[in-house]
Amino acid sequence: MTGHAIRRADPREPGATALLLASQAIMHATSPPEARNYLPIEKLVAPDIHFFVAECEADARGCIALAIRDGYCELKSMFVREDVRGSGLADALLAHAEAEAREVGCGTMRLETGTGLKAALRFYERNGYRFCGSFDDYTPTPWSLYMEKAL
Repeated sequence: MTGHAIRRADPREPGATALLLASQAIMHATSPPEARNYLPIEKLVAPDIHFFVAECEADARGCIALAIRDGYCELKSMFVREDVRGSGLADALLAHAEAEAREVGCGTMRLETGTGLKAALRFYERNGYRFCGSFDDYTPTPWSLYMEKAL
């Protein structure tokens, strides 16, 4: 990945919002309402959420949020635009979030993703995430999978 900068951002910025809405559209297309576990944009603006955008020449191309929980960190809202997939940007965003998690003292990273998101599942497995049971206040559904990684 070359030419991209990852920075802390406000999810209400136009580029960040466009990424989040594109991600939500995929979830709406692949999951029933009870399995859509994304945080609304206004909830991504909270003290316990660290939100990042990857840009090239001020063009937002990917995003990721890190939710600081009690005893672990959770990945939320990871998304990379289709036109830059395969460029290494997703790996860079994930590495950035994992470094941030270590910096705030998290020893475990967790996430929830949809069963229909096959590329995302392969990506997380390739990056060391393993399947686990549901956590926090997630209600298990046939459309959700849960993963974690020791940092």
